[in-house]
Order: sequence, then structure tokens, then C-alpha cells
Amino acid sequence: MTGWSQALSVHPAAADETATLTGNRGLQLEEPLLFEQDSPGHCGVDLPEPPPHKSRLGGLERKSPIGLPGLSEPQIVRHFTRLSQKNYAIDSGIYPLGSCTMKHNPRLNEKLARLPGFADLHPLQPAATIKGALELIDTLAHWLKMLTGMPALALSPAAGAHGELCGMMTIRAALTARGDARQRILVPESAHGTNPATAALCGYAIDPIAANARGRVDLAALKAKLGSDVAALMLTNPNTCGLFEDEILEIAAAVHAAGAFFYCDGANFNAIVGKVRPADLGIDALHINLHKTFSTPHGGGGPGSGPVALAAALAPHAPLPWVVHGDGGLELVEHAAGPTAQSIGRLKGFHGQMGMFVRALSYMMSHGADGLKQVAEDAVLNANYLRVRLAGALSQSYPGTCMHEVLFDDRFLKDTGVTTLDFAKALIDEGFHPMTMYFPLVVHGALLIEPTETESKASLDQFADTINGLATRARNGDTASFHAAPRLTPRRRLDETTAARKPVLRWRPEPIRQEAAD
Repeated sequence: MTGWSQALSVHPAAADETATLTGNRGLQLEEPLLFEQDSPGHCGVDLPEPPPHKSRLGGLERKSPIGLPGLSEPQIVRHFTRLSQKNYAIDSGIYPLGSCTMKHNPRLNEKLARLPGFADLHPLQPAATIKGALELIDTLAHWLKMLTGMPALALSPAAGAHGELCGMMTIRAALTARGDARQRILVPESAHGTNPATAALCGYAIDPIAANARGRVDLAALKAKLGSDVAALMLTNPNTCGLFEDEILEIAAAVHAAGAFFYCDGANFNAIVGKVRPADLGIDALHINLHKTFSTPHGGGGPGSGPVALAAALAPHAPLPWVVHGDGGLELVEHAAGPTAQSIGRLKGFHGQMGMFVRALSYMMSHGADGLKQVAEDAVLNANYLRVRLAGALSQSYPGTCMHEVLFDDRFLKDTGVTTLDFAKALIDEGFHPMTMYFPLVVHGALLIEPTETESKASLDQFADTINGLATRARNGDTASFHAAPRLTPRRRLDETTAARKPVLRWRPEPIRQEAAD
């Protein structure tokens, strides 16, 4: 283990852990940084000497070595292979993150996304050469319109938060078009953080709505805050407590009676897809995360997709481009004129994330309408199975059945000396990625668990048995092991206060090595 590595390891190995000469633990190999593996003179590739040429740098040529490490090809390959083996992924085990669905992405989706014509599609190709892609986009839009009950769909938003921006911009455009400038957006306290952030980005003042004792929007509090200056309500349904807003029809009626629009965060659409059409609930705009409901990959800042379904009053303001049925078949309308004159314009450079479209449509067509309904039913069933399995050990925040995720708080840890964070760290030692912690903020020490419909009963039982076992250990006073966890990972628990206040974000040579080099 190098000095740099030791600096990241606060807790020393426990006394009962076997020390090794290499620092490796079985096949879990200690991996130095590339800079720490510097082997001057080695290179993984040979490049020919460039021909003589006239410099265009105007005296700005580099005067010293670039500072990159010298590495052979095997060193590089082994480094990144070993790092990849330290990753936890949905292909490794259950990902119980609440509010961040991580379901299995079928390999069929990947195969289809790599088909020639889809994988090599260039966004600047003439529309005449992408008729097949336009048909796929139009088919995907049709499926989403049928599932939501909405007449229009914007496919260009690149992610869920981008979809929120799209929805709020169309609402603002619709209000402006009717000469009705409004300044307030109502947002429940349990909302995703992007909801108030998006509304603020659009220039609105944010007015929070309290939750009732059942974890849902307080209808009386909502009605009390409605007025002629309210532009919209931003609501998540099912909400971030894993509960269906059972007064949503009354909520929609009250919002519309005030002349406002009803925006719904559709991040949890996977709990109701095929079961409930958002349009029938009175919703005017809804963003859908293809990477959550329809299995396409997400996370790590990679390509996402957040289409927005729009009611008739908002449809004319949908962002460009539009895929329309013209005399010559499907056409891509990219300029605001005629039917598109009221569009809010472009949200991004092109017509969306083609790979995500292919994967999502593959998922939909594989399941069919009846299969998508079962997706929601199984997601809710799995969450409630965990709710019952964990009822004797954890403290459920709100009574009764849940939807696709179940919310617990830290009351079960009272007087044990173990915190929510300690509990999650101990779960890592058991080989599980922890559930979402400390969110939503409406309950103290939250543990939000979403098993998704793709987990088997055996997987859920193993997870539940582990949680129950850890809860028993915490109540039996095994506090020290929780405080030391994780003990079996490549790195121990950090001093989180120091890590936050004095983060080490860049590798620097050790002073002795630097002096020797000088």
C-alpha cells in the first residue's frame, strides 16, 4: 500500500484481519495510481517521428516534460481492469437505491442499440437519410402518449431535470401567451431537489407545501396557498416517500380552479406505468425518465433521456424539433413557423438521445402493454414484500402499504449508538450497495429502499435477512463494529469532516521524491 493510499485509509486493519506482504486481500488487489506506477522509459505504444514542420505556437512551446507517467501496455490494461473489478453494478447484485431506480438493462436492448443505422447515426445527417430513425422516434412517442394519455410529447430533453426545465418553460410560455404572468410555484416538501431548482431557474419564487401525517400533500395547506399568482404545482406521484397521492384528483381540481398548471415529476412512473394514465389524474405536464421506467442505463453523467408528455394547452409550446406526418411521410420540423410558431425553441442541439430511444422502445415492445402493467405490479409487490419482511426490525415512517419503494427512519436505532450512516457502512461489508440515506428530508435518518421489479424473491430474501441481522446486532450493543465499518473494502471509512473541508482532489509527488528529482 502506497503512502497516498494510506492517507485515504483512516481506520487501520482490524486485529483479526490477516496481514499480507503485498497489501492484497485474496483476489482483491491493491491498486496504486498510475502516477505511482511511473516507470520512466516505458510506453504502451510506439509512434513514428513526425516529419519536419513549421511551428504555429508562436513561442508557446512546452519547455518541460508533460509529466505523464511512463507505463507499459500490460500495466495500463491491468490498472483499469482492477479498477473495474472494484465497481459495484447492477450486474453484480441488487441496487436498492430509493428514488433512483437501477433495474436490469436487458442485453437485447444493447444489441438493438448497436444495430447499424442506429449506432452510427449522425445528428447532422439530412432528414431524408434518417427516415427509419424518425419512424422509431415516432413509434416511441406513440407508446409514451398511450401510456400517459397525453396528446403531445417532447423527446429532446436529455435527462429528468432537463425534462423538468422543458415542462416549466412550456408552462411559462402558455401563461405568457394568455397574458397571465404569475410568480409562484408550489412545491411539496418531499419533492426531488431538482423541482424547486428548476422552478427557480425559470424565475419563479418557490413556496413549499407541508406534508400531512400520512406522508402526502396536505390538501388544506395547498388550497390555502393557491392564488392568482401561482403558476403551477410541481408534484411527484407516487411521491418520494413511496406513497401514492390519493387526493390527487382534488389537488388537480383545486390547481386548475386557480388558473394554474399541474406539473408532475414522473421519476416514479415505473410504479404506475400501464396501471394509471397521468392525464386521467388531471396532470398537464409530466417528465418521464427512460432510464428508470424503461430500463435504459443511467448514472455517471452518461447519456440519459427525459421526454415530457404535454396536455393540449401546452402542446403548441413543445420544444423543437418536432417529428410530424407530412405529405412525404415523416418529417423533422426544426424551425418555429406556422404550427410550430409558439414553440419555446430548442433545448438541445438535436432530436434527443437515439441510443436511449432504441433501448426504451425495445423494452416496451418486448413487454407489450400487458407486460408493462406487470412491471408496475411487480415493482410494487417487491417493495411491499420487503416492507413486510423488515417490519419487525426497522421502523416504517408511514403506516400501510407503499408503492415501488418503502421508507424507513432511524427510530429503530434509538439508544444503540448506531447511526443511519453506520448502518449503511455495515451493509457494504455484507456485499450490498446501501439504500438511499437521509432522503427524503421529511423524516429523520431516512432509509429509502427500492428493490425494482427485476429482483428475484431469493435476492430480496438475502437482502432482508442481512438487514434484519444487522438490526439485531445494533440492538445487542455491537456498536464498535458499526463504527469501524466498512472493514472489508479496499478503503476504510474516511474522516468525513476532513474529507469535506480538506478534500484531496489531485495527486502530487511526495516531497522527498520531488527533492530527489530536483
